[in-house]
Amino acid sequence: MEQVNISEHARAAHFGHRKLTPRACVIDSKKHLRLFLSDALEDLGFVTCECGQAGDLAGLLQTEHPDLILLSVCVDGINVGEILEAIVRKNFGGKVLVIGQPDSIMVKAVRQIGDEYGIAMLPSLPTPFGAASLRASVAELLPAEPAPSPAVDVAEALKAGWLELWYQQKINTRSLAPGGAEALVRMRHPAWGVVPPAYFIPDDKDPHFRKLSEFVIGRAIDDWRYLLESQGPVDLSINLPVAFLGDGAAVRDLCRAIPAHPAFGGLLIEIDSGEANEHADLVLDAARALRLHNIALSVDHVGAEWPSLLELPSFPFAELKVDQQYINGCADDRLKQTVCRSIVELAHDNGARAIAQGIETRADFLAAHDMGFDLVQGHLFGKPVAVRKFARSRPQLAPGSDKPS
Repeated sequence: MEQVNISEHARAAHFGHRKLTPRACVIDSKKHLRLFLSDALEDLGFVTCECGQAGDLAGLLQTEHPDLILLSVCVDGINVGEILEAIVRKNFGGKVLVIGQPDSIMVKAVRQIGDEYGIAMLPSLPTPFGAASLRASVAELLPAEPAPSPAVDVAEALKAGWLELWYQQKINTRSLAPGGAEALVRMRHPAWGVVPPAYFIPDDKDPHFRKLSEFVIGRAIDDWRYLLESQGPVDLSINLPVAFLGDGAAVRDLCRAIPAHPAFGGLLIEIDSGEANEHADLVLDAARALRLHNIALSVDHVGAEWPSLLELPSFPFAELKVDQQYINGCADDRLKQTVCRSIVELAHDNGARAIAQGIETRADFLAAHDMGFDLVQGHLFGKPVAVRKFARSRPQLAPGSDKPS
């Protein structure tokens, strides 16, 4: 397992005794299979790396120190003997999981050689397999305790490069086509894995607050360029606090960062509805300035306080996002429907879009459709995922299904 420095040991004591996040190396000659297997392991909480050639494994084991090597012997192109030799030479102390039919000659040979060399072999995983069988195969390596609860130092995370953006698709309510994506910041800690943002996002008085916002902006722009090459242009939205918009130098840097590429459809900045109401003058001024640079504002978590938006001297928003507490169960709650319809009407009367966030059931999606929402967002259509996985996803709700196909 990867070595942990002194500061990490101290932090581990602060978090309490727990298993560290498991690391896995996926070995397969075909890239698309490696990506599939890596995604499956990451969904279980693993940090993964990949190896496409037997000759690369020795060097990889020197730097990555995985707890698990997942070896697919279902296809040709990998020298299994060379892989096993590298595992022995590097004194690999983790587990090896072979994927393939247990009665196949290749799988039997790998297991026999592994036993002869004293390699710790997990029971073979037969193909085809599902998420449940994969989880059962690697259960002993999964963390036994929940994610840490104390805060993680955001300055350390920024310096170490642990932060990344995950993306959740927005879906056009009428066509079910992708309608942009929201970027959500995550920390991938080397010991504790993916840490929820509540444990590291500072308040607006923290000296590292602006740096975190600048990271979100810069990474979102870089990810937009990556997505442009991999699947075409994607309209992105990011979350920023109103305090950032009050920093003139930060806003100028933001405007300069916007791509001049003709495919760039603009950047949407989501701000909390409470902050928008509390700092209305600042928001109005920022909206006017940003509009000239292809940047628009969205109000997030809109709920029962929506009438306060009517009191603004102007309506500078491109989008209103209804808080998920009014979306969850709205199919069977007339009060929630009344609030939602009022917000949709407010948005449309001012030329803005209305988004229902937190859609988890088909019934709530159908209700959102009937209430006139332009876009929907939620786990029914997909959870937030890392940019690489998002680039390969094009969710679509299958007719008569409760889940996307």
